[in-house]
Amino acid sequence: MPNIQSKIASQNWESITESMHENGFAILANILSNKECEALKMNYSDPNLYRKTVVMERYRFGLGEYKYFNYPLPDLIKNIRTSIYSKLVPIANSWMKVLNINTVFPLTHQELLKQCHENNQLKATVLILKYGKSGFNTLHQDLYGDIYFPIQIVLFLNEPDEDFTGGEFVLTQQTPRAQSKAIVLKPKKGDILIFTTNFRPVKGTKGYYRVNMKHGVSEIYSGERYTLGIIFHDALS
Repeated sequence: MPNIQSKIASQNWESITESMHENGFAILANILSNKECEALKMNYSDPNLYRKTVVMERYRFGLGEYKYFNYPLPDLIKNIRTSIYSKLVPIANSWMKVLNINTVFPLTHQELLKQCHENNQLKATVLILKYGKSGFNTLHQDLYGDIYFPIQIVLFLNEPDEDFTGGEFVLTQQTPRAQSKAIVLKPKKGDILIFTTNFRPVKGTKGYYRVNMKHGVSEIYSGERYTLGIIFHDALS
């Protein structure tokens, strides 16, 4: 059975890159096995894995709960984060170039973390989220400090319409001088969604311009929904 790194490497990265440029998101289908999804959910109750728990209602972030992992990360998560970063960094750097942003992201994830640590961003940002009936997540962006990577991923750990209903992943795109566009996605259990953290370039008649994007989760009508978010940069707190 192929390991997680070889599954990621075998994806059609040319097509994924196209989708990121065109839409600001892409789905990698069936990357995690059922066993891996179940193990990540089971570990939700292990306090030794996490540094912080956030009850979303308390901060008006939505209705649900999430936990930030502590370092060292579990091997599965670490391997996914490292493998996918190397595939995404050319996309991120091309975005910076066409938008004339003076940022070049390092080719390895270890080097990005080094930049974070030099900026006192030392805390892991990988998080696992749990929603029950009526749960939701308001539209937001995950930045955490001056050093940030403009693309992130979510691992889907439940089967929609079986384990839960509702709970679609929502992206909004705010084009300058236009109304916002909503994009609604329903990845399946074991899928990985790649999407922009806060903006993407769009080509206009006078060159590229910046389109801001946010993400959230629509209301869960029944069941439980678990996801695991991997943000590539570390946080100040």
